[in-house]
Amino acid sequence: MTRSPMLKLNESATAAARVLVVDDHQQARDSVVFTLKHAGYSVQSCASAVEALKKLEREAFELVVTDLKMPGMTGVELLAELKRRRHPAQVILVTAYATVGTAVDAMRQGAFDFLEKPFSAETLEDLVDRALRHGRSGALAAASADDVAAAAPAMIGSSPQMQALRVRMARAASTEETVLITGESGTGKELVARTVHALGSRREKPFIGLNCPALSAHLMESELFGHERGAFTGAEARRAGRFEAAQNGSILLDEVTELDLPLQAKLLRVLQERSFERVGSSETVQVDVRVLATTNRDLRKAVSEGRFREDLYYRLAVIPLAVPPLRERIGDVPELLDHFLREAADRVGCEPAKLSGGAIDMLVGYRWPGNVRELQNLMTRAVVLAGGAPLTAEDLRPWLIASDEAPTETTAMSQAIEVGLSLHEMERRLIEATLDRFGGHRARTAEALGIGLRTLTAKIKEYGYTNPTDRTARAA
Repeated sequence: MTRSPMLKLNESATAAARVLVVDDHQQARDSVVFTLKHAGYSVQSCASAVEALKKLEREAFELVVTDLKMPGMTGVELLAELKRRRHPAQVILVTAYATVGTAVDAMRQGAFDFLEKPFSAETLEDLVDRALRHGRSGALAAASADDVAAAAPAMIGSSPQMQALRVRMARAASTEETVLITGESGTGKELVARTVHALGSRREKPFIGLNCPALSAHLMESELFGHERGAFTGAEARRAGRFEAAQNGSILLDEVTELDLPLQAKLLRVLQERSFERVGSSETVQVDVRVLATTNRDLRKAVSEGRFREDLYYRLAVIPLAVPPLRERIGDVPELLDHFLREAADRVGCEPAKLSGGAIDMLVGYRWPGNVRELQNLMTRAVVLAGGAPLTAEDLRPWLIASDEAPTETTAMSQAIEVGLSLHEMERRLIEATLDRFGGHRARTAEALGIGLRTLTAKIKEYGYTNPTDRTARAA
């Protein structure tokens, strides 16, 4: 092997790294050992795979560099045994050209990579460096995923989708970049945001949330950036906004797509320049705040339709986190059922309700249009109304509204006309049916009805909207 004196290694990757070299040919083994020791690694060697296994039982190594063809146990068999024992060490196979196919197969079995003879010192060092980085990043991700589980015990689910989400959350928490959390209503986007904050470097600082659809554009600007005394009618004193309250911490902009375009421009400036002016003031306020945002809409579509600024989208979506709907991780449903039954029982002060096998099967097969929030509400209702007897599928079915069975605006209007109801009652039923269809989400309901969010809010107050179960109980 030849060595270039100009080669520069990343010292952080070599620090404390322990490598085991396995080869039955002493000259080849000594050459690899010399190269890696010269690069700064702590290196030991063995003349056989059997000897290597004994050493790996006694000592910790991050990487094994092994020849593929050896008497007795081969390098591939050594790899298989390490995988069977769930040993964390990365494995690099050294092979001649004639056995490259075997080495590729070994990669499918879990080897990091292979080295084809003859190879240079630079090639060896580069591959060892990459293997160690891969192993360490994998260990870090696993530990961080455990941290996510500890920080968010309410984030239930062991499905591959949830495991992957926890890993992505952990990586997001390790940065200071903006995070855009997407997902349908009821999937737990706010919980994801709170967990990312709780695991990050700002965990001891404020976490301030703001529900963007809840306020008009005028009030929203004041909520975000604050105002001066006399800035508008009712502004009797100077007031700090949410960004100032979140100084050195994090701010959550829940359903950020509900901001109108002028406010989007002001938010963009905060992300770019870390500064803003309060309403009614020319004084610039500097802030150091991490922004997390959520949306249940397709932001790319909103951008193409001119409803959301493209530059703001790219500023927010530096780290995207997509929360899967419950129907895409249906294997988590039994675990969620058990968790929410126990949680509701603790809150109410009674024994958890029991579900029959048929009830569980039905719930596992349900599409959950309201996602985890719908399941949680259903289990709370089950605990309150069970009365000690196991609940059957027949007991629960009336409480479910499948997405394809949800009443539409047209159906509600037709029913109102058929019974000769007043215009006032027709409007009430139409609004209720549309709210039911969108799981109570006001912004989506307003869009579907073609009215403003403030108008819808006023109508809800006027009619006293309640969920379908409460309306059934009220009618009874």
